[in-house]
Amino acid sequence: MIIAVIGGGDGCTAETYKLAHEVGAEIARRGHTVICGGMNGVMEAACKGAKSAGGTTIGILPGYDASSANRYVDYPIVTGMGYARNVIVVRSASVVIAVDGEFGTLSEIAHALGFRQKVVGLKTWALTRPDGKPDASLIIASDAAEAVEKAIAAVKHPEKRRKSRDKD
Repeated sequence: MIIAVIGGGDGCTAETYKLAHEVGAEIARRGHTVICGGMNGVMEAACKGAKSAGGTTIGILPGYDASSANRYVDYPIVTGMGYARNVIVVRSASVVIAVDGEFGTLSEIAHALGFRQKVVGLKTWALTRPDGKPDASLIIASDAAEAVEKAIAAVKHPEKRRKSRDKD
């Protein structure tokens, strides 16, 4: 299974980096592949964690240069699409784990939920409906192991998944 790990780049704190590293390692320990935006911060940490546990990583890059990927990306995919690559990141995954994050992360969460994909949130954005009520679309986890466990469970139980709205 390919699991997206999304989160901030430049604004990533040491605590968030450690958490994303643990998520990446846990994904790899369970035999799955990490896909991300391929750059620094949460993306680098998740890839580094996956590599430390013998895993495979894919980076969907915003620019045209494969060498811009963090050094833990096995398969850099250049897009020249900037933030529009966020759609590719989430659509290439079976499930998404959001760790902390900036506005790019929020857009990835929105794209994933719009495509009816499951998103596990780990110290990330809270969502509210236009009427001010909390939105329960995010599956909340309290630590890395729980995030990965919930992500895998969301895919393994298709009766709980909603079908995609797109017509491809």
